[in-house]
Amino acid sequence: MAKMAGAVIQELREGRLKDRLLDIYQEESAIPRQTDRYTKALEGFCRDFGDREIEIYSAPGRSEVGGNHTDHQHGQVLAAAVNLDVIAVVAPTDDGLIQVHSEGYEPVIVSTSALEIEKSEMGTSKALIRGMLARFKELGYKIGGFCAYMTSDVLGGSGLSSSAAYEVTIGNILSGLYNDMKVDPVTIAVASQFAENRYFGKPCGLMDQMASSVGSLINIDFKEPEKPVIRKVDADFASFGHKLCIVDTKGSHADLTHEYAAIPEEMKQIAGFFGKEVLRDVDEEELIRQIPALREKYGDRGVLRALHFKEDHKRAGEEARALEKGDFEEFKRLITASGNSSFKYLQNVYPSSQPQSQNLSVGLAVSELVLGDRGACRVHGGGFAGTIQAFVPEDMVPAYRKAMDDLFGEGSCHVLQVRKYGGMKVL
Repeated sequence: MAKMAGAVIQELREGRLKDRLLDIYQEESAIPRQTDRYTKALEGFCRDFGDREIEIYSAPGRSEVGGNHTDHQHGQVLAAAVNLDVIAVVAPTDDGLIQVHSEGYEPVIVSTSALEIEKSEMGTSKALIRGMLARFKELGYKIGGFCAYMTSDVLGGSGLSSSAAYEVTIGNILSGLYNDMKVDPVTIAVASQFAENRYFGKPCGLMDQMASSVGSLINIDFKEPEKPVIRKVDADFASFGHKLCIVDTKGSHADLTHEYAAIPEEMKQIAGFFGKEVLRDVDEEELIRQIPALREKYGDRGVLRALHFKEDHKRAGEEARALEKGDFEEFKRLITASGNSSFKYLQNVYPSSQPQSQNLSVGLAVSELVLGDRGACRVHGGGFAGTIQAFVPEDMVPAYRKAMDDLFGEGSCHVLQVRKYGGMKVL
């Protein structure tokens, strides 16, 4: 039963929603901050839209644990939802408009009757909303207007995929308000990728959206992208005495779209040589035999990136199996190997056009000096100006965090944990 926003604020202040928040965020120490965060979001909604009956939705950021740039070639990944999320306080409307007020941003208004691609909107949240609406309608689901106040601690540019969390939040709102919460997480993820590819203009794979939508730690095989094989990996990094750390190296993402886009373009070029759409369908032995011809036709970087794909695709599955066997040392070895391959072959640690800007390279170098042979680190996600992922022994977390904060500024190192829920209705 829907409740008035003011009544939910009162319940939060009285501690009556503590168990619900604890179930989602999993740590007693997180409850005061989340209580304050939800209260402020509800107050923001009341300020902007009035006190009315509301629902609350959430979608998490994600960490790519294994498989760097493998999803768009129909490979395997190992990915985890994390305990940072977008939350949205929402009420349906009957005016055919979607109004989203996001903390710190200008309001966004989209009409549910205007669903064509607007080139001037590419790269904006408005494009993501329009793309989600268009895909839901194409799939035969109901769409309608709503007003929403959103806040996020999935920092933009953090490598935790704030755009995927945003898309998945919109998908769950449409599912909850107009489709009885019956749109499954995989469908929401595929719709989110559609919105990002077609409307936003970023040629991403499906990993980010799938990890945010499904939740937990999952091994995904994208051999058939519309029907991905998803397997939950029952492992907790804390049980191995390690913490998952994500470091924001504070590099600028401005003007790097061409760097990201070049990776799938070059990989697909190599696949095309063999008459295939993606590298997953190219035989590895034949790929190696044809390296001289590939170098002559396409140059060296595409060849190196294709070789990276073949090995990191396999590593993602091996990492999942190592965790399930309880062999964390083998898992860390594979993480390190993935990082080395990303630097040497995939070449997404710094932009080729800006060799003097190597925040990630410096961060990785210092990470290796601090962790020695006890931890593991690698470039995280898309790369270039992004983030570092590190698996750090619990007793080394203070020293590692200090080293990273000294390099990149206070609060650069985030100690995270896997979240069991993906996109969801909170209330």
